[in-house]
Amino acid sequence: MTKPPLVATLTWQGALRFDAALPRHSMILDGDGAAGPSPVEALALALAGCMAIDVADIVVKGRHDLKSLEARMVAQRREEPPRRFVSFTLHFALIGNVPAHAVERAIQLSRDKYCSVWHSLRQDIDLLTSFEVAPAA
Repeated sequence: MTKPPLVATLTWQGALRFDAALPRHSMILDGDGAAGPSPVEALALALAGCMAIDVADIVVKGRHDLKSLEARMVAQRREEPPRRFVSFTLHFALIGNVPAHAVERAIQLSRDKYCSVWHSLRQDIDLLTSFEVAPAA
């Protein structure tokens, strides 16, 4: 079954601000990054969010006792226009009784198969990942 197309409406609010509306949600996109994330920041958040959601989902479905997960991203961009992304470094910090091999597998599955945001980006972008697991208190 194919997914229906994503439909969004962006309405100019003045300056570099737009109300970006989807059928169920909305947010402000701001080219200055003051009233909301810039479109480029939103893209970086989308990648980090997509992979973090995948990792959490895969770990939990593997019946591991995940207590928390935090993802920290550092994204590098070109200096000259177009100032596209050239690399992402994404670190996952998990707390719980989760074996390292389960986290490695979850990150690899997200990267290779499930993260539609990653698969929508240029594949010449470097994506480095790392993780740490701390036991639950």
